[in-house]
Amino acid sequence: MGKLTGKVALITGGNSGIGLATAKQFVAEGAKVVITGRNQETLNRAVEEIGAEFSYAVQADTTDPASMEKAAAAAVEKFGGLDVVFANAGISGYTPTGGTELSVFENILKINVTGVFFTVQAALPYLKAGGSVILNSSVLATAGSPGWAAYAASKGAVSSMARVLVSELAPRGIRVNTISPGATRTPIWGQPEGLAQMESALTRSIPLNRLGEPEEIANVALFLASDDASFVQGAEISVDGGAGSSPFGAPIYLKA
Repeated sequence: MGKLTGKVALITGGNSGIGLATAKQFVAEGAKVVITGRNQETLNRAVEEIGAEFSYAVQADTTDPASMEKAAAAAVEKFGGLDVVFANAGISGYTPTGGTELSVFENILKINVTGVFFTVQAALPYLKAGGSVILNSSVLATAGSPGWAAYAASKGAVSSMARVLVSELAPRGIRVNTISPGATRTPIWGQPEGLAQMESALTRSIPLNRLGEPEEIANVALFLASDDASFVQGAEISVDGGAGSSPFGAPIYLKA
């Protein structure tokens, strides 16, 4: 019997990267999953990978409350309930001070902050006592990395929002926790060559001297979704190889 047997999860951005890895992990542990994304072609491929018997895809935009309400309702209609929400969908973007257009900055905030809130709001009518809400933040929320003001602000907002959701949803027996990933091999970096160009610099800033894998983030999401975390409320778990907690332990600061 799996850790999520009998549970139904809604995962935004479940068609690639961390979302897809989490969907696969959830299904392996007995859950049924509804995934959302904006690209129907990648959603279809994801369902094939996960297994059509255990997953269902809804083309939805997290910034459109109506489409998220449709996705949450689909989970109940398709699989009979909703126990877990992983508000994972998000975008990155380079927004240097002095060289950023308003539309670029606002779009990052809209997807990464407003979209997260309305994902949770759409799911709320269906979540039962014992349910789990998981938000996706980032180590960049506190790293002060030059050029990433909008992304950092958006992820810092997610962490702050989680604290409010805890106070609002705890009386209903719903847990709210946050995952804060570090640099991870996902499509958020663009094409593979984009990641390859950054990998050397990125790994030098991580004490474990490597990037994370989507499956390693998914393992933490699995824990937070499961009854193993039944008394874990309001936690923010860093999955970053030590980059956030001990930056001076990174290879770039250590003697060769």
